[in-house]
Amino acid sequence: MEQLFQQMRQVAPSRASVLILGESGTGKELVAKALHQASPRRQERFLALNCGAIPNEILESELFGHEKGSFTGAVGRKIGKLELAAQGTLFLDEISELVPELQVKLLRVLEERQVMRVGGSRMIDVDFRLLAATNRNLEQAVADGAFREDLYYRLKVVTLSIPPLRERLDDLPLLANHFLREFAAREGKSEMRLSGRALKCLSEHRWQGNVRELRNVLETVAVFHDGGMIEVGDLPEEVRSAAATPAENPVQSPFGEPRTMAEIERQAILETLGRTGGKRAHAARVLGIGVRTLQRKLKDYREQGLLGEGEA
Repeated sequence: MEQLFQQMRQVAPSRASVLILGESGTGKELVAKALHQASPRRQERFLALNCGAIPNEILESELFGHEKGSFTGAVGRKIGKLELAAQGTLFLDEISELVPELQVKLLRVLEERQVMRVGGSRMIDVDFRLLAATNRNLEQAVADGAFREDLYYRLKVVTLSIPPLRERLDDLPLLANHFLREFAAREGKSEMRLSGRALKCLSEHRWQGNVRELRNVLETVAVFHDGGMIEVGDLPEEVRSAAATPAENPVQSPFGEPRTMAEIERQAILETLGRTGGKRAHAARVLGIGVRTLQRKLKDYREQGLLGEGEA
């Protein structure tokens, strides 16, 4: 993390595009906001758009804007995010979910620094800094033909990688105390702090949802706690049970061979669906991905024969 912070300090003043990599829930948008706040554009807008959470026909309008009457339902002119981010920063999360048609249009904007609204007839100059993020392997997506190679290299002028929480458990006490202070202030409760046993229990959890999952767990605790010391019994059952039962090594298969990130991701998705009773919208929120992204992954698993009977 110290190396990441040093890279952020060096990159922030630049005009270069930045590609932020990391699993869901690691805090990619927080990194993007920090880069904006430390940049010369800090006084201007920071706009964020999740490319995996919006249908394609709406996403095009959100990005590029549209003119009145350009399509059914276009009752007025809409200014897109690429224009609204003028002099500021535009953050595109889940950039890997852009369909090929929008990849081409975005590449043209990055090359020409001009945008044309849907149904428009003139080019509009735009000046913004682009930050993008994904939890997918974009190099593999390029190799598979799912993502344009020229756009990939336009995005990755600078690449920042955020390690998952399980690889930086030394940060867990600091993060936990920060969240508990935030929730105590919000709920109007006295200071809350973790006992040694509760902190040990948290450190033994697998945190497939990373920092987002930790925040959600502690928010649940804070809602039901009156303040003071938080003990193991105050933690959610799924956290206590994970600590009570030694978990399998999250990066090793039963045969002792290293597991791929794709295998770990699939397990996280299926476990989350199990905990949410198969409710995909809920599971997508916990995982920090769009519902369309989740549906696409499940479809891929099914086609590859990676789903057992009755799963998802």
